[in-house]
Amino acid sequence: MKSISFLFTLTLCLVAKSASYIDYVSPYHPVVGDSGMVVSQNKLSSDIGIEILNKGGNAVDAAVAVGFSLAITLPRAGNLGGGGFMLVYIKDMDEAFFIDYRSQSPLNTGLKDIFKKYNLPKDYKKIDFNIVKEGYKASALPGTVAGLLDAHENFGSLSLEEILEPVISQAKEGIIVTYDLNKAIESTPQLLKDAESKRIYLPNGKPIEVGTRMIRSDLARTFEIIAKNGKDGFYKGEIKNKFIKAMKENGGFFTESDFLNYKVNSGAPLMSSYRNNLVISAGPPSGGGVVLLTSLNILNNFKFKKSDSNATSTYHLLAESLRRGHNNRSHHVGDPSFYKVPFDELLSKKRTKEFIKNLSLKKATPSSKVKPLRVLNESRDTTHYSIIDKDGNAVSNTYTLGYSFGSGVTIPGTGILMNNQMNNFAYRYGDKSIEGRVGSPANRYEPGKRPMSTMAPSMVLSPTVPSPLAAMPLTSPPAQKPLPARPLTTALFQDGWQLALAKICRKSHQPLARKSLICAMAKTRISKPPFIKPARIGAVLPRLCKYRANHYPITTSMIPMRLLNSLPNSTSQRLPLSNMPILAVFQSIKII
Repeated sequence: MKSISFLFTLTLCLVAKSASYIDYVSPYHPVVGDSGMVVSQNKLSSDIGIEILNKGGNAVDAAVAVGFSLAITLPRAGNLGGGGFMLVYIKDMDEAFFIDYRSQSPLNTGLKDIFKKYNLPKDYKKIDFNIVKEGYKASALPGTVAGLLDAHENFGSLSLEEILEPVISQAKEGIIVTYDLNKAIESTPQLLKDAESKRIYLPNGKPIEVGTRMIRSDLARTFEIIAKNGKDGFYKGEIKNKFIKAMKENGGFFTESDFLNYKVNSGAPLMSSYRNNLVISAGPPSGGGVVLLTSLNILNNFKFKKSDSNATSTYHLLAESLRRGHNNRSHHVGDPSFYKVPFDELLSKKRTKEFIKNLSLKKATPSSKVKPLRVLNESRDTTHYSIIDKDGNAVSNTYTLGYSFGSGVTIPGTGILMNNQMNNFAYRYGDKSIEGRVGSPANRYEPGKRPMSTMAPSMVLSPTVPSPLAAMPLTSPPAQKPLPARPLTTALFQDGWQLALAKICRKSHQPLARKSLICAMAKTRISKPPFIKPARIGAVLPRLCKYRANHYPITTSMIPMRLLNSLPNSTSQRLPLSNMPILAVFQSIKII
């Protein structure tokens, strides 16, 4: 197998040959690769991703390995105790999939269980909300393990044992504590409040010293259990029992039913066109996809020259469009299992015109003028990684613990740091004096619900750029050497086609339950799709239906276009995509 020749990471680069004042190659001079690429926030984790690709694994296999490895190398954000979103592009299927493995609130925990004597929203200003920011009550049920393993189960090629072998070795051998890690620990006071976290990260009450080898035998044992037993290794058995024991001893809320009932939600990503490029992003409970597509819809109405790239007017329009994008997700984006997100209105031409109407080209618009909106300082410690393999499969993944090191809690005997995503709900819902994210009806607290997030792993496909693929942060220009990538071939169906779709899926001889299971996916909306000659369509329906049958159905499906003819009197909207190379795989910019 041809080895992966190049690796670009956010912080370190293998190909650096000369001394530098900084320890990474500038993102404005990206590394180019012709047989795959791994981009993450830590070199050691990227190395493991490259190792998996060199073993013959695909992009999804490498993504699983990197996701687990970052829990060792970047513990402030990489995690098993948090959650996130993943976009997977599979070449042979000519399809993109959105995987939601967001953390979920405990099933049997109401507002009174959390805040005791206080009534919301009436007593909002009396409550100390640190209770949902640090400690055991701050954590929602982790989805990371379920999400990564779900992607592997459906799209991976190597065995889970092969994938996790180098990760287990990394945990056993340990990593050298860097200045960055040392300072991250030093600036995280909640770690001192948890005995297990203090033991690991602050021995003798001080951050573990730079140059020290930090061995993670506790995480190694957890990885071994998961490698052997898969999802059951985490959500059942020994690890689950340690979680529940710790929760009971510390006033937490998790019960066995939370672990047994957690499910990964998968569906179609959000899509829109921007200047003849197709933009694919995360759907709800992510609000980031709405932010990104709203912003691009606004920018589509302005003409730019190449010379405008660094003009103040360009930055002004970017800021103004993102400000309106954030406003657009602040009111009606939430967990789709609890709230019907009005995509038609949020991403409509009418809504876009409303935003442009009060956009001044000469001065900034206060957020309050767009609509009253409370601006919060969000943690910068969410992390993202992007991977592309030699065959053109790609992964764009963003996951988080919430704050840096999450709630500060480590579950004894597991090495797993916990999230503080209970902080992300709109606890001021019902207060008629407030508008915006803190009072969002879509993101109100409910048991078993996933909080809205701004994370937005995204991909861009371009019909014009000669380089088919670059996997890198949004701040980097595309790579220049071609790597074969297959196009998306998609058909989008309007509401009311569930039965027809189910019928087609049954004909594919997949074991689907006729009444309760429909081969359907989350609603996707396209604005001004580029028209390009359709590409070759393989026999992918059986695999599509098999995959989607294992996940929650909504209303709108994506299936190969040639099957449209089997639907009589179809009113479906066609999305004619062709050999559109993936231009970038990135985590979208977040500006408030």
